Order: sequence, then C-alpha cells, then structure tokens
Amino acid sequence: MRGLLAPVGRKNGWQLAEWAGHRDPAGLQHLLNGARWDADAVRDDVRDYAAERLGPGGVLIIDDTGFVKKGTTSAGVGRQYTGTSGKIDNCQIGVFAAYATSSGRALVDRELYLPKSWACDRERCRAAKIPDERGFATKGELARDIVRRCLAAGLPAAWVTADEAYGQDWNFRRLLEQLDIGYVVAVPKSQQIKSLAGCWRIDQLIDEAPADAWQRLSCGDGAKGPRVYDWAAAKLPANIIFEPDPPPHHRWVPARRSLSDPTEIAYYLAHAPVGIEIDELARIAGSRWAVEECFQAAKNECGLDEYEVRRYPGWYRHITLAMLAHAFLTALAAQAAHRETAETNSTSLVSLTVAEIRRLLDTLLPHPRPELNQRQHALRWSHWRRRHQAIAQRCHYLKRASSGHQI
Repeated sequence: MRGLLAPVGRKNGWQLAEWAGHRDPAGLQHLLNGARWDADAVRDDVRDYAAERLGPGGVLIIDDTGFVKKGTTSAGVGRQYTGTSGKIDNCQIGVFAAYATSSGRALVDRELYLPKSWACDRERCRAAKIPDERGFATKGELARDIVRRCLAAGLPAAWVTADEAYGQDWNFRRLLEQLDIGYVVAVPKSQQIKSLAGCWRIDQLIDEAPADAWQRLSCGDGAKGPRVYDWAAAKLPANIIFEPDPPPHHRWVPARRSLSDPTEIAYYLAHAPVGIEIDELARIAGSRWAVEECFQAAKNECGLDEYEVRRYPGWYRHITLAMLAHAFLTALAAQAAHRETAETNSTSLVSLTVAEIRRLLDTLLPHPRPELNQRQHALRWSHWRRRHQAIAQRCHYLKRASSGHQI
C-alpha cells in the first residue's frame, strides 16, 4: 500500500518494485498473481473500515467505470462503451459501490463485468483464470449482488442512488424496496410511470407541473460552490392492494432543471420514508457525484487504473488494494476535517483533500529502504528493463516472422 501512495509515475509492478527497492518486479507480480490471500476478505475489511471512519446514515452509490486496454487477453476486455473515454473502446468495465457521508466518500465494493463473448468461451476464461462458476451477468445483476452484499454485511447506509443505467432497471429498484432502503435513482426521459391512476412517460408528467411546483435548491457542494438547480417532485398514489395502509414509504417522481438551460431536465424515481421533503430527495440525488470523485481520486492518487495484470484474480487484487489505499486517505481526510472544525482558525484553511494528504505522506514518511544506494539501484534497474525489453522485442520479431510478416 505504501507503493500505491508513493509518487510513482505509473503504479504497475515494474515501477512499484523499483520504488520499493526490489531487484526486480517478481515479488509484486507474485503478490497479484500467485500469492495465497483472499481479495474478497480484504474487500470486506475495506468496507467495514470505511463504514467505521465515515459513520452511519450515508448513501450507497452504484456506478461503473472503464479501464482502457490494448490487446485481447485481459480478463473481460472487449469493445464496449465506457464513460472513461466517452466512446466505444477496447476496455474492461468494473461495477463499483461507493459509500458517502458528510465526512467523506470511499469505494467499498467492486465486480468485473464479463461480456457474453467471454462468458461463452470457457477456454478463453480458463486462460485468464476466470472460475468456471463465473457465468454471464449483466451490470444490473452485478449491481444487485453488490447491494445485497453491502447491506447484509451491515453497511450503515440509509439510501441508495445510481445513474439511469441502473435506475431504469425495475429489478434493481424492486430489490431496494424489498430490502427496505430508500433510493433516488436517475431514469431516462422515456421512463414509463405506472400507477392505479394511469400510465405516463416521465417527461410528460413533469411537463404538466405548474410553475410554482419548482423550488430552487442546492443538491450539494461542488468544486465551485453549491450545485443549485430548480427541483420539482410529484408523489405517486400508494398501491393500496399490495402496500400496507398507511404505507411506510411513498414513491416520488423528482426532476432537476438547469438554471442556465431550462430545457435540460434530469429525471428520477424515488422510494422514500413518509414525511420526506424535496430538499432531502435533491441531496440524495446530488450525492451520486461522490462516486465520480472516488474514481478520479483513486485513479489519480492510488493507481486504480494503472495495473498491468491480465488475469481475473490479478484484477481483483490490484483493484482491492487501490480501494484500500484510497479508503485510508479518505479516513485521514475525515479525521483532519473533524479536528479542524474544533479549532477557532479552521475557517482560514481549505480542508485537507485526499490528494494533499497523499503528498504530505510522501514527504513525511521515510522511504521503506533508506539505506539504498539510489545511484546503483537506478543503474541496475535500467539494465534490467533494457534486458527485458530486448527479450520481448526478439519474441515479437519471431512471432511476426512466423506469421509471414516482414521484419
């Protein structure tokens, strides 16, 4: 974990091993690919650690992110859309859960998405060390597994939120209702709203809202201050056939309208305890941005996307260790913020960020091998890299020659 928090150019096996003072990357590669340890047990520790340090009553946020790759051998890689590059790309997709409270936010669970082209090719799966029992599952199914796991383990979340890729899934929303947890999830404008009173498209329902139904509210602070929008919400009639009377929860149809462009409207579905106010629904909807902040910080500061492992266990191990490093930084930031709020001069300083704490740790913590002769170590690694690259080059030339290409 020290290496993942260190100022290393790319946090892969080679560069981490060189920074740590190893003679070659074999030890770190063994840690990710061959050593005997349970990545899922560490994941559970990360989740429990984040819950303890960030406190109860938070929001569980579901989202996915892409890891752009070259080649075809990395587990689950394929041409698929990813928001990371904003287009269809050769990439892996991971489905993640983040836990966010007023104290901070951290990634607490993850699953690798396997496209059907992988799940149906058992020989290819075995080559990537994908277990035979791992079959095809949609991203929505992976998300439901993550939610079940987090809540069953006692994660003290009071709400769940997600973007429209997951919010439009009826099975996802139904699971949350069965688990008796509130949610505010984004849906597309074509989402059908059905009740005993009729059926409408959600955009048509919101279009009929009177002007005085809109309220100007902040859905949370952003980098440039409060994120202020106009919000409206309609409460749907209770289903008296299937729900208790009176119902403990109500279903809502909230909408968020841009101040600069009133035609830009985002739509949501919500399932909330009786007595909830629209400003609380707006806050939960706005908390979804926390998972994007987690992805950015974990990639920039902890090397979440800088792995060079190809096999299925290696992906889970690297991702889990990067999540642990990010949760550690988040916990330190939360602790520092709590301490500074008690000081009279705290308003003169911006709160410590995850990035700033990582820089401070790099300066304040000693190198794991202070006795190392840096000059000799750098020369030895230069020799090792060039020898390894020469071997790889020869293998590449031989492969091209055997396939009939001219060298």
